[in-house]
Amino acid sequence: MRRLVPFLVLLAACSHAASGASGPSTTAGVLTPNATLVRVTDGDTITVRIDGENEKVRLIGIDTPETKKPDTPVQCFGPEASAFTESLLPEGTPLYLERDVEPRDRFGRLLAYVYLAADGTFVNLEIVRQGYARLLTIPPNVAHVDEFVEAARAAERDDIGLWAGCTG
Repeated sequence: MRRLVPFLVLLAACSHAASGASGPSTTAGVLTPNATLVRVTDGDTITVRIDGENEKVRLIGIDTPETKKPDTPVQCFGPEASAFTESLLPEGTPLYLERDVEPRDRFGRLLAYVYLAADGTFVNLEIVRQGYARLLTIPPNVAHVDEFVEAARAAERDDIGLWAGCTG
């Protein structure tokens, strides 16, 4: 599993049909929030408040090790990934959610690219860049696949995060 990135890169390259967008436009890095963080479930799933309603959101393009999946043991670097996401997203954080082609997953969760509204930090990408997630490309949601591939390659090459902490 440690050297899965080359396979995922090939998968991403074969399925890439996106426009190559690099995120929402910002004014001095500030985005108009369209959601507020309620809580972090794990490294790649959060709950947000949109228009007065709570929504579970699955971060597109990334996969962090499991910590709360039923009938699945806690995976290597799962607690660290969850803690990192929590450090990026304290309760009440104003967020900007960007959608792609497919709006929801099979579990009914909203699928989104998540940005910190205050400074435009691309949360999904930062989690991969810091080595807390692997690339997970599921077409047709591939708008940022090139950025994720580059970040995953760099994290693996630099042996950081889960790439340093987990083997096998």
